[in-house]
Amino acid sequence: MTQVNGVMMQYFHWYTSASGTLWNEVNKTAKDLADAGFTALWLPPAYKGFSGAKDVGYGVYDLYDLGEFDQKGSVRTKYGTCDQYLDAIKALQSNGIQVYADAVLNHKMGGDATETFQATPFCQGDRLHPKGCLHEIESYTRYSFPGRQGKYSQFEWHWHHFDAVDYNARNPDDRSTVYLVEGKQFDDYVALENGNFSYLMGCDLDFQDEWVRREITDWGKWYLDTTGVDGLRLDAIKHISAWFFPTWIDTLEQHVGKDLFVVGEYWVPDLNTLLWYIDAVGGRMSVFDVCLHYSFYQASKEGCRYDLRQILEGTVMQHRPTHAVTFVENHDSQPLQALESPVEPWFKPLAYALILLRQEGYPCVFYADYYGADYTDKGKDGNEYCIHMPSFKPILDRLLYARQHYAYGPQYDYFDHPNTIGWTRLGNAANPRALAVIMSNGAEGTKWMEVGKPNSRFTDITGHISTPVDTNADGWGEFRCQGGSVSVWVSAESFLTKLIPTIL
Repeated sequence: MTQVNGVMMQYFHWYTSASGTLWNEVNKTAKDLADAGFTALWLPPAYKGFSGAKDVGYGVYDLYDLGEFDQKGSVRTKYGTCDQYLDAIKALQSNGIQVYADAVLNHKMGGDATETFQATPFCQGDRLHPKGCLHEIESYTRYSFPGRQGKYSQFEWHWHHFDAVDYNARNPDDRSTVYLVEGKQFDDYVALENGNFSYLMGCDLDFQDEWVRREITDWGKWYLDTTGVDGLRLDAIKHISAWFFPTWIDTLEQHVGKDLFVVGEYWVPDLNTLLWYIDAVGGRMSVFDVCLHYSFYQASKEGCRYDLRQILEGTVMQHRPTHAVTFVENHDSQPLQALESPVEPWFKPLAYALILLRQEGYPCVFYADYYGADYTDKGKDGNEYCIHMPSFKPILDRLLYARQHYAYGPQYDYFDHPNTIGWTRLGNAANPRALAVIMSNGAEGTKWMEVGKPNSRFTDITGHISTPVDTNADGWGEFRCQGGSVSVWVSAESFLTKLIPTIL
C-alpha cells in the first residue's frame, strides 16, 4: 500500500459565521479539500451550547442535541442542523477524509433551574485554601433538557453530579469565587495551576462520581454510533482526571470495533508536563504541541534576532513525534481570544513548512490561515478592534502538494546557521522523488544540501525563486531562499511538472 502523509484541518475559528451554514460548506468543499491533500477534518463542537445558535460550542448545554431540538432559543446550532452535520460527515468520508469530533467533557453551562446546596468558597486563583466556611448557595445545576424530553438519554444532571460551580444566585455579582460542593473534592491528576486546575468554568463535572463516568461513557457510545466519526479532539483535558481517559477510550474503541484517533488539548508550553501526560494516559492519545506553537510565536516576534537552529528545541514534535499534533494557530490563540498568541503573518509560511514537510508529527492547518478571516471584537483592554487574518491558501496549497508527493523517506537536517536552516527528504521506494526546504528569518540565504539525485534539476514549488537548481554528480545542490521567506525545491520530473501549475 502506498504511504500517504496525513494532514488535518481545524475547520472553524472562533468567529466563524453564526449563520448556520458551516455544515453545508463542509459538504460542498469535501472534494476540494481531499484534492488539496487534506486527509482529516477536526470539526467544531456539534452540540447545543448555552447561548444556542450563537455558541461556538464550548459552553456545553446538551451533548445529545446536535441541532435537533428547540432548546436555548434555536433548533440549529451555530453551524447548522443535525441532519446537515451528519450529511457533512458522510460527504467527507466518501471523499476519503476522516472526521474528528470535538468533545467538551469538562463542564456544563446554562442549567434549566436552580438548586440549593451547601458549598465552600475558594478564590479563583487558589483552590487549596478556602476563603470562607461551608454555607448554603443557589446555583443553576439542574439540567432536565425539556426540549429533548428524554430522547436518547433520560439522564438529568443535578448539583451532586458536579464538584464545583462559579455562580451563586444569592450573590450574583461575585464572579471571583469557585464554590466546592459539599462532600466533593477537586478532581485529582489535573494541572497544578491555581493549586488545582480541575475547575475551569460553569458546572464542573465530578469524574470521581460513578454516575457521571457512566453517563459520559454512554454518551460517547451514542455519539460514535450516531455520527460514525473516526476520532475525537478532547477539549481542556488538563482540567479532567487523567486516569479517566484510558478506560473511556478503550471502552469506546471496543464498542465501535475500531481504533479511534484521539488528540487532547493540554494547553501548557512545558515539554515535561506534556510528556508526563502522554505517559499518564498510556499513550492512548496525542497532544497538541503547544511548545512548538510558542516557539513559532516567539520566532515571529523576534525576527532575525531569533536563532532558527533552536526552533524545534523543547517541543513534543522533537521528543515524542508519534504523539505530537503540530499546529501554527488555533481558535484560542488567534487575535482577541483567551490564549491570544498569534504568529506574525510573515512567519506563517515558514512555520507551516516546518510542520508540513518534516517527518515528525501530525500537522493541523487552521481554517483562518487557509481561507482568511475578518472580524471585530473587544480586546483585553476593553477596546474594540477590527482583525484581518490573511489567507495563506496559495502557499499552503503548494506546501500540501509537496507533502503529498515529495515529503517521504530519509530526512537530513542542516540546522547550522542562526538565520538560515534547511532539510531534505530523499524519498522512498513508493515515493522516490526528493525535496529540499530552505528558509531564512533574515537576509536571503543559500545552503549546500544533499538530495540524493545526481545531475538532476530542482524547481522552487513556492514560486519565490524562478531560476532552477541543478545538482552535482554526488546529488548535492546549492539551494536558496529569499530573505524572511521559505523555498521548497522539488525534483522536476516532466510528468509531475504538468500537475504543478494547476496549484500555482
